Amino acid sequence: MSLLQNERLEQIRGFMAAQGIDVLVLQRVSSFAWATAGARDYVNTASSDGVATIVITPDARYVVTNAIEAPRLGQEEGLEAAGWELRAAPWYATDSTVADLIAGKRAGADGPVAGARNLAKEVAWQRSLLLPGEQARFRTLGQSCAAAMDEAIRAIQPGMSEYEIAARLAFESEGRGAQAIVNLIATDERIFRYRHPLPTGKKLDRYAMLVLCGRREGLVCSITRLVHFGKLPDELRSKAMATAQIDATFITATRPGRSLGAVFADAQEAYAQAGFADEWQLHHQGGPTGYESREVIATPGAKQIVAAGQVYAWNPSITGAKSEDTILVGESGNEVLTTISGWPTWEVTAGSHTLTRPAILVV
Repeated sequence: MSLLQNERLEQIRGFMAAQGIDVLVLQRVSSFAWATAGARDYVNTASSDGVATIVITPDARYVVTNAIEAPRLGQEEGLEAAGWELRAAPWYATDSTVADLIAGKRAGADGPVAGARNLAKEVAWQRSLLLPGEQARFRTLGQSCAAAMDEAIRAIQPGMSEYEIAARLAFESEGRGAQAIVNLIATDERIFRYRHPLPTGKKLDRYAMLVLCGRREGLVCSITRLVHFGKLPDELRSKAMATAQIDATFITATRPGRSLGAVFADAQEAYAQAGFADEWQLHHQGGPTGYESREVIATPGAKQIVAAGQVYAWNPSITGAKSEDTILVGESGNEVLTTISGWPTWEVTAGSHTLTRPAILVV
């Protein structure tokens, strides 16, 4: 069993002890990857719950699935070699294995499970507390997602449909082994109308926004970039620079020991100082990532405390502009994981800090 797997099991069992439970049931795709150090138990990539369920006790750990999935999970995903006990039932039969394993025990779960306490929020926060090996994997993933975004956005041309742009972004991401689980594309006026723009057949005239959440070994990295063909309108430039300023505030405020509510308050003040006091209400601002695109969505007054080693993806926006990168919180400073070499930047200040943030690419 790998060091990462050993460390993860220690973390999980420590969490179980703190919650006062004897057994933990994990059904979500994100939780499966978290518990197994990156294994995949999905078939339908849009499903939140996988084709296997993990059951962990203080002295045993099981993967409960069906006879279709067991060979791949055990062999290709490496669960047999890692010491997991696979329990496989016929695909056509009702399986009571999970119920039998938790019967008579104090059980918790990462969602609704009969006979178990719903610890979905608590498990999500645990998934955001990354181990050193995961932080290293996140760096590599961030570089892959940044490279995919750079290749895709520089290849698009006016006249391309949003579907075509999404296909290019998916091609560049998937070709690097990062599954594009969020692939949002908006062009021209749609950027000003919708914060979550699913791609359509609309063709690009001058302005495009590309949003990617790329997943590899369970970890999810987020990045947004914008491109404008022709002279950038002054109003749009002003909005984009203000958004960059707010993004810099988020990044510098996200330090160990601070609450998410305190970080959020700093950003609210930055919105107000930029002249857009209410814009934060039009879209969530992001939060810690891990095995979901956001393990927690930060809100005003949130009590969770930022920890070193967590990874955050903030995504402030002002109607028509957005700024988003993925950052690693370090002991002495934060590291942007999705920097694109050669991308145009703006220099902005946040308190006593000066940062470079991505500008709109003008072609």
